[in-house]
Amino acid sequence: MTEQETELHEVDDHLDYGLSVVFIGFNPSLKSGEVGHHYANPRNRFWRILEGAGLTPRLYDPSEDRELLKLGYGFTNIVSRPTRGVEDITREEYAEGRLKLHAKLKEYLPKVACFVGKGVYTEYSKKSKADWGFQPEPLIPEMYEFVAPSSSGLVRMPLEEITDIYRRLQTFLSSEIV
Repeated sequence: MTEQETELHEVDDHLDYGLSVVFIGFNPSLKSGEVGHHYANPRNRFWRILEGAGLTPRLYDPSEDRELLKLGYGFTNIVSRPTRGVEDITREEYAEGRLKLHAKLKEYLPKVACFVGKGVYTEYSKKSKADWGFQPEPLIPEMYEFVAPSSSGLVRMPLEEITDIYRRLQTFLSSEIV
């Protein structure tokens, strides 16, 4: 762990009961740990993806992450420690994070757990692979599991292709409104 990482803080979860979606990342970036907001790295495309997919009515800033609770969206990570990259996360942190994440999801029971990256989902579910979109056998039967591409700027998939996958989530949520 670098000296810079030891000075960073975990980014608070934004969770509540009755949420439509909880977005689940690997762990906070160094920038997120520095400023205390989810998806704060300027190269991360998360906020543009949400707007482009129609999940938010406008482009939000990372500093407004808590405001998304009003839209029915929450945030958490499988590992809470900020790091430079996922390669810095230990097997022990994943094992502990998996248990904590399962307990959070079981308690708050959002309609959808959206895993921001296939790797996040495979670490959580212990399944060797997953397709984009809704998963056939959720670990918590009362909740849907949705796997979406990572919003990291390091992902080589075109932004429009990523946004289209997130749009499936928006379509589902729109059809569920009573």
